[in-house]
Order: sequence, then C-alpha cells, then structure tokens
Amino acid sequence: MAAFGQDKRTLYVGGLDAQVDTATLRAAFVPFGEVLEVQIPLDQVEQKPRGFGFVEYELQEDAAAAIENMNGAEMFGRVLKVNLARMGDQHAGRHTRGVWETRADELNAE
Repeated sequence: MAAFGQDKRTLYVGGLDAQVDTATLRAAFVPFGEVLEVQIPLDQVEQKPRGFGFVEYELQEDAAAAIENMNGAEMFGRVLKVNLARMGDQHAGRHTRGVWETRADELNAE
C-alpha cells in the first residue's frame, strides 16, 4: 500500500461492522474505480476486525469520487466515515502506554 496521505489515493473507511471483510469492502468501493488494495486491520490480541479499513485506488480522481459517494453511506446498518488516510491512521485508537503502567499509576495514587 502506498504511503498514507502522501498521494491522496488511499482512503480511511471507519464505522465498519465486524462482519465486513476485505472482499465486501472491495465490492462496495470498486464502482468508483480500480481498487489496488484493501486492508482491514485486526486487533492484535483478539484477532478481530478493529472497525475500520483502508482502500487504495489507482487514481486520485477515483478516490475523490469514492469519498463523495461513500462518506455517510450505510453498510450493514452502520454509517461509514470515509476520508483520505493520514499517516498514523493505522495506529488510531491504540494505547500508547502498557496496561501495567496504567495500573501502576492507580496503585501509586492510593
């Protein structure tokens, strides 16, 4: 996949239902142009989808058309948020501190 946010061809797709897989996501976005790659990151611990994915198009114009048509669209009963992917999107929502550090802070405060 191209570097996120540098070429304006890679989209972030948020609000995905757990039953959406890469084939389903590709099928939803291919009407807007040639899709080069689709990724749905998994939670590292539970190995379940994290609720978002990335779609990379060959052309910037196709990515723009997909944003215009799919942002706010509904898929499996959930409203999608579609915009250009930015550097760091693949790490969104991850904790930067270990659980043990958080718990240690709580214990020290007592």
